[in-house]
Amino acid sequence: MTREGFIALVEREQDALRGFLLYLCCGNKDEADDIAQDALVKAYLSSAGYQEKGRFRSWLFKIAHNTFLNHKASCRTTESLDEARALVSKTSADASFAHQDLYLALRTLPPKERSAITLFYFNGYNIKEIAAVTDTSEDAVKKQLSRGRDKLKEKLKP
Repeated sequence: MTREGFIALVEREQDALRGFLLYLCCGNKDEADDIAQDALVKAYLSSAGYQEKGRFRSWLFKIAHNTFLNHKASCRTTESLDEARALVSKTSADASFAHQDLYLALRTLPPKERSAITLFYFNGYNIKEIAAVTDTSEDAVKKQLSRGRDKLKEKLKP
């Protein structure tokens, strides 16, 4: 893949990548941007190995997902929404974001469940595609989605 070809593909997928990582990082834009930048560098360095057999977005999301998992300690899981609220600074720009309650609820999910929920509901991936991105079986993805949905329903009850 040429440099120009890579840049063209990244420009087309950049917004989707940043949105995916923003949800995984529970609304922390700075962290999502840092991980996106790391993932794009890794993707560029690996671009010679991209076979163009699958979707570029899936390949890029797989790299971003693995980069996120490597950084997951800084986006720690919390047990309750109150604990998550305590972690989010009230002066942060993200505190006024329209989806803050959803981000706080996502923060309570383990990273694998958060990834499955984000890819399925916010990025429109099917179970087979999620399994490919996350390097898990389709059955594992179904379980992660089920558990994640159940936990989110409980956390987001009025």
